[in-house]
Amino acid sequence: MAKVIGLGGIFFKSDDPKRLAEWYKTYLQVPVENWGGAAFYLNNLMPMAATGYSVWTPMGRDTDYLHPSTKEFMFNLIVDDLNEALSQVAQGGAQLIAETEDSEFGRFGWFIDPDGNKVELWQPSTQT
Repeated sequence: MAKVIGLGGIFFKSDDPKRLAEWYKTYLQVPVENWGGAAFYLNNLMPMAATGYSVWTPMGRDTDYLHPSTKEFMFNLIVDDLNEALSQVAQGGAQLIAETEDSEFGRFGWFIDPDGNKVELWQPSTQT
């Protein structure tokens, strides 16, 4: 039987995808390519590549984890410096939400992007 072995991508709608891609490129250095998206190569995750992972999590309709966004999804982006990344997106006009959180998995912070998407930034504990 075939099985899922990883997260291949995140696809979502935007009223102005070029503007939003440029915003992410400017404020989080997302490597946006000519085709409009970005490819994240696993070898760039060194030294955490051997222990790194992606998460796939269905949540109940009554969850408040995605609040204050009204969207039915949230991005989680791995960053190398959570404080700096949050500072950069704030400079770009993003709304920072909640306090940062430390856990056994690493450090987390959240913001709302220009399209109203909630984004969770994750600095894994292997990079702290």
